[in-house]
Amino acid sequence: MQDTPRGGRLHIAIFGRRNAGKSSLINALTNQDIALVSKVAGTTTDPVYKAMEILPLGPVMLIDTAGIDDVGELGLLRVERTMQVLNKTDLAIMVIDPVIGVGEYETSLRNNIKERKIPLICVVNKTDVHIMPTEKLVCWEEMLQQKMLTVSAKSGQGIDELKQLLIKEAPDNWEGPPLIGDLINPGDLVILVVPIDLAAPKGRLILPQVQTIRDILDHDAYSVVVKERELRVALDNLKQPPKMVVTDSQEFMKVAADTPENIMLTSFSILMARHKGDIESLVAGAKAVDKLQPGDKVLVAEGCTHHSLADDIGRVKIPRWLRQAVGGELEFVWVSGGDFPQDLTPYKVIVHCGACMLNRKEMLYRIARARQQGVPIVNYGVLIAYLNGILYRALTPFPAAQMLLEED
Repeated sequence: MQDTPRGGRLHIAIFGRRNAGKSSLINALTNQDIALVSKVAGTTTDPVYKAMEILPLGPVMLIDTAGIDDVGELGLLRVERTMQVLNKTDLAIMVIDPVIGVGEYETSLRNNIKERKIPLICVVNKTDVHIMPTEKLVCWEEMLQQKMLTVSAKSGQGIDELKQLLIKEAPDNWEGPPLIGDLINPGDLVILVVPIDLAAPKGRLILPQVQTIRDILDHDAYSVVVKERELRVALDNLKQPPKMVVTDSQEFMKVAADTPENIMLTSFSILMARHKGDIESLVAGAKAVDKLQPGDKVLVAEGCTHHSLADDIGRVKIPRWLRQAVGGELEFVWVSGGDFPQDLTPYKVIVHCGACMLNRKEMLYRIARARQQGVPIVNYGVLIAYLNGILYRALTPFPAAQMLLEED
């Protein structure tokens, strides 16, 4: 349960006014005192994340948020952070205070959630101390156009029913398409080219590589894992050619040279482009590189926070390759983790990482934001293949994206 990465979990966020009982509800759902509970309004100041398991949903991420009615200069910043959580929310719970009831805060939040097409569950908490008259409950349901569940986080009344509702309302497609499983058949062989360099944590593989291996096994196929220098020998020793070769993007050129044309070739980052986002939009974004001019501003977005290495892909290599492609200097701005600018219009192109640490909801939100503001967005793997002139071949497993490139 704890080893499942955050980006691979269903994100369930809990919203409501200060002191409505959001943190108590999280504690009741997890059977742990993981969220700080107090009678003082505004105890939760920043989103709090808790990993847990809800069967049959599997691993989920519960997010406790600050009150939507927070006040003052700091309070408004907390509310802003709370609203930003919607960008990554797969399923929302709105907690209603039985004394205050439904007002402008709740109706505004409900409209925001529905506009984003996020499934919503409304919960009236603290029913152990506040008896809810039926007519009042019906009135609130009409105001929000939403059925309500009464619970008591303190006594546990209604918590099992809430868990059942979470299972029922969870979106079917929140995980997106498989990484590779629908591209292969049982019994197929896939060769994975995995360089062991500074970017690979000691004793471990990078997350997309591990996830790809697991997805291959889940679909009853098998894999051979080699370093880039060993690919040609591995291919020569096989009795039958592999169905596909998947490489780290930074070794595209060498791997492409060693892989026969009749074998499909792609990268872990391009697999992630489809799994976590919209591969067609990212392919369209790669073509924006042709219009870059010296002096243009480029945003590089990293979904995780990590120590920058001597030859870091996002901070050193990609900027170097883009300068070479443009023939001059460019202005680069880097953001990491949950940071993503509201105003993207100053940038000529956004270069995003593979998003292995983001959930699909947040990556799709970022792509949609870029599209709305007319700014092309591309991810690392798609961009590297494009700069090396082999993107068309690397898109062989994805004919619709390949056709987009071909038409252009």
